[in-house]
Amino acid sequence: MANRVERKLVYLLIFGSVGAFLVYILAPVLTLFVLAALIAYVVNPLVTRLASTGVPRALIILLLLLLLVVSLVILALALVPMVRRELIGFSAHVPQYINWLHARLLALTHGRYTSDLHLLKDALLVQGQNLGAEAGRVLSMATYSGLHVLGWLARMFLLLVVTFYLLRDWDRLWQAVFELVPERYQARAKVLAREVDANLARLLRGQLSVMVSLMVIYSAGLSLAGLDLALPIGIIAGLISFIPYLGFFSGLFAAGLAALLQYHDLWRVLLVLVAFGIGGVMEPMILSPRLVGRSLGLHPALVIFAALTGAQLFGFVGILLALPTSAVLMVWFRHAHAHYRRSAWSR
Repeated sequence: MANRVERKLVYLLIFGSVGAFLVYILAPVLTLFVLAALIAYVVNPLVTRLASTGVPRALIILLLLLLLVVSLVILALALVPMVRRELIGFSAHVPQYINWLHARLLALTHGRYTSDLHLLKDALLVQGQNLGAEAGRVLSMATYSGLHVLGWLARMFLLLVVTFYLLRDWDRLWQAVFELVPERYQARAKVLAREVDANLARLLRGQLSVMVSLMVIYSAGLSLAGLDLALPIGIIAGLISFIPYLGFFSGLFAAGLAALLQYHDLWRVLLVLVAFGIGGVMEPMILSPRLVGRSLGLHPALVIFAALTGAQLFGFVGILLALPTSAVLMVWFRHAHAHYRRSAWSR
C-alpha cells in the first residue's frame, strides 16, 4: 500500500514538472488560449442561459462575440485619441515641470548639490522631453498604421475563433476532462469542481467589474481635479487593481506627482488624494463585497506573492493565471486539510 502511494506521488511530481516546463516553454503561444479560456469561462453561463430558450448555441456565441468586438472597437476609438491628446499635452510642458522641480530642489538643498542637480536636470530633460510625444506616436501607429492594424486584426481573429470553439464545446470538453479521472474519484472531483467553479465565477466576473468601476472612479476624479494625465493614470490604476494595494498606491503616487508638477500647488494634490480616497474606500467596503464576495479565502499577501511568482516564471501569462490559480489551489488545500484532519496522520 505504501509503495503504491509513493508511486502515485512520484507520477504526480513527474507529470506536474513536465506540465510546468511545457507551460514555461509555450508561454507566448499559451497567452492567446489563456485569454480565450478566460473569456469563454466568463461568458459561458450567459450562453447556456440564452441557449435554454431554444436559440442555437452557435448563433448566440457569434452574436455575443460580435457585440464584444463592436464594443471594444468603439471603446478604443473613443479612448485612444483622448489618451494621445493628454500625453502630448503633458509632454509639451515637461521642460517647464523639470525646471520647476530643479529650482525647488536647489532651494531645499541650499545650493549644496548644484552640479549634481544640474546633471540630474539635463538627464531628465533628455529622457522626458519627448516621452508624451513618443507615447502618442506609438498610439497613433497602433491605431492608424496598416501593418499594425492587420497584426491586431489577425490576433483578434484567432482569439475569437478559439473562444468560439471553446464556448461551443464547453460541456463536452469538461466531460472529457472528468472521464480522465478514475471512476472512484469522480464524485469527489465533481464536488471540488463545483466549489472551484463557484469561487472562480465570483472572482473573475466580480474582479473584472471592480476593475472597470475603479477605472471610471479614478479617471473621473482626476479629470475633475484638472489633471492632464487623468485618463491614462486612471485606466492603469484600475487595470492593476486586482493586485491588492498596487493599483491604489502606484496610481496615487503617479497622480500626486503629476498634479504637483502641473500646478505646483498642494491643493491639487489634496484633490488627487480625495479622488483615490473615494476609490480606496469604495473598493473594500462596497465594490468587492457586492461584486466579488466578502471572502474567497485569498489573503492579500498570497495574491501579491502569486502575481509576482507568475510574472517571474511565465511573464504575462503568469499574471493572468495567478489569481485564478490561487483560488483553485485554496479550494484544493482546504479539502486536503480537511482530509488530513480526518486521517490517522493527524493523530
